[in-house]
Amino acid sequence: MAHFDFNRFYRFDELSTALHALAAKRPDLVRVASIGKSHEGRDIWLATVTRFASGEPQDKPAFWVDGNIHSVEVSASTANLYWLNYLVENEGTDAQVTRALDSRTFYICPRINPDGAEWALADSPKFVRSSTRKYPAALEGFGDAIEGFEPQDINGDGRILRLRIRDPQGHWKCHPKDPRVMVKRDPAEAGGEYFRVIPEGRFADPVHFDGTRIRVNKPEQGIDLNRNFPGEWRQEFEQLGASIYPTSEPEVRAVVQFFFDHPNITGAISFHTFSGVLLRPFGTQADTEMAPEDLWVYKAVGKKGEALTGYPAIGVYEEFRYHPKEVITGTFDWVYDHLGIYTWTVEIWSPMREAGIEKYEYIDWFREHPEEDDLKLMKWNDEALGGKAFVDWQPFDHPELGKVEIGGWDTVHFISNVPAERLEREVAKFPAWLLHQALMSPKLELRSTSVVALGANLWRVRVELQNTGYLPSTVSKRAADRKQVPPLLAQLSLPEGVSVVSTVGNSGASFGALPRVELGQLTGWSHKQSGTSFWPDTEPTSDIAVAEWVLQGPAGSEVGVLARAARAGAVRTSVRLG
Repeated sequence: MAHFDFNRFYRFDELSTALHALAAKRPDLVRVASIGKSHEGRDIWLATVTRFASGEPQDKPAFWVDGNIHSVEVSASTANLYWLNYLVENEGTDAQVTRALDSRTFYICPRINPDGAEWALADSPKFVRSSTRKYPAALEGFGDAIEGFEPQDINGDGRILRLRIRDPQGHWKCHPKDPRVMVKRDPAEAGGEYFRVIPEGRFADPVHFDGTRIRVNKPEQGIDLNRNFPGEWRQEFEQLGASIYPTSEPEVRAVVQFFFDHPNITGAISFHTFSGVLLRPFGTQADTEMAPEDLWVYKAVGKKGEALTGYPAIGVYEEFRYHPKEVITGTFDWVYDHLGIYTWTVEIWSPMREAGIEKYEYIDWFREHPEEDDLKLMKWNDEALGGKAFVDWQPFDHPELGKVEIGGWDTVHFISNVPAERLEREVAKFPAWLLHQALMSPKLELRSTSVVALGANLWRVRVELQNTGYLPSTVSKRAADRKQVPPLLAQLSLPEGVSVVSTVGNSGASFGALPRVELGQLTGWSHKQSGTSFWPDTEPTSDIAVAEWVLQGPAGSEVGVLARAARAGAVRTSVRLG
């Protein structure tokens, strides 16, 4: 039974109620808490999902999923809710989900930016890129008034569309096969019926309109939260929307702090819209600059993602730059950049692919594409969506511009987001891939314990531990190189009357007489060569660690054992002397 409605978008109060209702219904699997407050004071909700009876959340390797950091990208919230519902509903019936809930923790943050989403979903919407905080601030003493053209819903239909204005020197014309479609004039063309096309809106201060020049205001809310993360953050003059310093914005700071407070996170996905693509780092340099071991993992995970979701997997720098000479920084990729945690950005939904446009450049298509593509999109609108995605041009008496027409693509509801009737189908593509990545994580498990009597109340206690996960205990080569992950630790809890005589670590080195011993890092099998490789496997048991203590104490004493690997989880057990 679905705990959420996947055919619509939730306002903040509804989202809050639905999340807490699920936590109340399944307290064995779900806890909901706020990780911080937004600029306008709304809670940033996070669901922790695991089988609490099988261990504390922080004692298990964890997988992070978030969405809706950009205000209008509300389909990303739905993808998070679907994932949350998938885990809860398949517990006990799907072996993989059940194993994952027993052995892993899932952190799900459906809406990083509750303020921006609330603006976008309002009855009278306002669309901003991300944060609702005004930035850069208006000059002191000049007030907030901006005199240019302000995009807004002027006919009260709850949408912000386009205005087209007849102009003999306009840059746009109607497509000869479909007059609804606006295409650019040919460079050498003249003498036809032409238009200027601008956003639907009005002048903020009509007194200053001279009857000719139109300057569309930039939003006063200029912060892009996905440019405020610490990774290669740059100042505003280099990176628009970056704000005043990394993590200056409360939404971003809450996420970053959560990662540092939860070192058990081993992988991360951030849902966005739209393009229908799985994006991996780097955003600022070529694949050749990445550690080959990490690139191999990324490509393997990407290949699996392509098979499970139907979305192509690509590198941001290689195939998703906004401009060939520019890069994007301060993004969620900081998770890999700083922490060495494999992270992906998923751009949900491709209206182009839905319309039968199979081969298109993800970014360059918006700059230039064949006119036939526009006709395909319109045909898709007419036949698949019943004409709901495109609003036919309608005459309108504009208070400043006179006779205009309002119409065009309803981009927020059908282009930037998945149409409601197709929403569940689209977000259902991702859980299998997310689960696959979560189960790749390192996983510390107890291999064996033994106690051997040495005489005179001396005992040798031996503990064998193993990383049973695919990835190494560091997760990535980047994390290992940057020493981001502390070594595996094993420690004894000694009852009264029991003491340590000597301690031996994984390499056979003596650690004196200490109850705690460092055991280094453990590999998985992510970098094993193929069965036909001529390279020998010189460390076939590098996924196993051994700690030994010689203890002195009376027979029958109970000794506690705790082993912890930051990203692979914790093991707790006990042994009896004798």
